[in-house]
Amino acid sequence: MGADPRFFERLGPLKASDIAALIGSDLIGDGDVAVFDVSTPDAALAGELMFLAGKAPPETPPAAGVAIVPDASWADALPHCEAVLVHRVPRAGFAQAAARLLSTRFHDGRDFIHASAQIAETARLAPGVIVGPDAVIGEGARIEAGAIIGPGVVIGAQTRIGVRANVQCALIGATCEISAGAVVGEAGFGLAYEEGEVFTLPHLGRVVIEDEATLGANATVDRGMLKDTRIGKGVRIDNLCHIGHNVDVGEYAVMAAFAGISGSTIIGAGAQFGGRVGIADHLKIGAGARLAADAAVMKDVPPGETWAGSPAQPIQSFMRETAWLRRAVGRKSRPERKKDET
Repeated sequence: MGADPRFFERLGPLKASDIAALIGSDLIGDGDVAVFDVSTPDAALAGELMFLAGKAPPETPPAAGVAIVPDASWADALPHCEAVLVHRVPRAGFAQAAARLLSTRFHDGRDFIHASAQIAETARLAPGVIVGPDAVIGEGARIEAGAIIGPGVVIGAQTRIGVRANVQCALIGATCEISAGAVVGEAGFGLAYEEGEVFTLPHLGRVVIEDEATLGANATVDRGMLKDTRIGKGVRIDNLCHIGHNVDVGEYAVMAAFAGISGSTIIGAGAQFGGRVGIADHLKIGAGARLAADAAVMKDVPPGETWAGSPAQPIQSFMRETAWLRRAVGRKSRPERKKDET
């Protein structure tokens, strides 16, 4: 699955040999194959660019496409790829190439509301609202003053977009609440390093917010890198929370203010987060799990469990540890009794 054309425009195509020259890689295979889009290895089609990293090739090779890999020995394990590019840091090579293949669509011109936008008759738009090309705003939607609806964005029926909220690269369901100052669909924080230089990885995915979800004031939801960031049905996210790229938040999960969810984390349905919870990347938080305020989660949390602390641990262990520490501090703080002199 390539980048969604509602949000990204194609700048190519480029030949595989052109990409090899651009990123300084060796080429194995057909240098004349045209590359026009990007994808993940599990969904790549002909003409789509991907990168593979790790210690060994994937057990299930891509069905098609052009792959950037770290070692020439991987080519034999990718029999269906049209070409293989060998680069020392595949992520960095991919970042350079993707920037020449795709670009985020831009709302150009003087009109605040683009002529190609589709706005339902019953939708209400306050002064200063900007609506980009090909955006769709559903029946009864309410877009408040100064809000920005980017190119191709879909806003469902009866959804409210608050004052000066910014929505890009997103599909938002019905009866949602996106509060004032929220930012949906900006690029996430993905980086690659090569010879002391830092490359920003392209974020060519989307944000999908399902029906009845709410996002608090000044909260942010990053779009996916190559997949979607998903906020499930009925999720409640408080003010000033941050949802990283590729995160998947299950239905009716709840997050109090200042929660921070790092990229590619999966959160099960009905999970509950206290204020200022922080979660490391690529973790799984089970359905119905509860995280106490200030918890710093560094590993997976099983379904239904309650964790607390920094680093977070099951609540029973945290309480025992806290009680022991208080007793230990209490013993040290007591003044020593002087022995009676006789």
